Amino acid sequence: MSTSRAFSTESRPRCRFSRRQGAGHFVHVVSTAGLKIVPLQGVYAATKNAVRTLTEALRQEAGEILRVTSVSPGFVHTDFADSMTDPKTRAAILEQRDRIAIAPEAIARAIAFAIDEPADVDVNEIVVRPTAQG
Repeated sequence: MSTSRAFSTESRPRCRFSRRQGAGHFVHVVSTAGLKIVPLQGVYAATKNAVRTLTEALRQEAGEILRVTSVSPGFVHTDFADSMTDPKTRAAILEQRDRIAIAPEAIARAIAFAIDEPADVDVNEIVVRPTAQG
């Protein structure tokens, strides 16, 4: 099955639209969690690697008219910890976030960089993480 057929019902019309207009750019936000697997995050990491694989397949199948970029943020200052139910884990994540996390604007700049490249340049993968993140 081709990747464009496997993508969600929201993505498929965008692929067709990009082909009709002669250009397009998909940017998928993945995560460094799929690059460095840590205990208790195996399933989360697996989902991120699935997105990374589908993104690469789409890039290869899209041809010259569709640019495809994956952006893998590291520790970003977000409200991600709010969804955690274990108090100890939540406290540890909040402490680390307040100590090393980068601003969401860093990810926005990375995405803007990929989008701003000329149409014949496809920035495939970007990893953005705090310098203090191991």
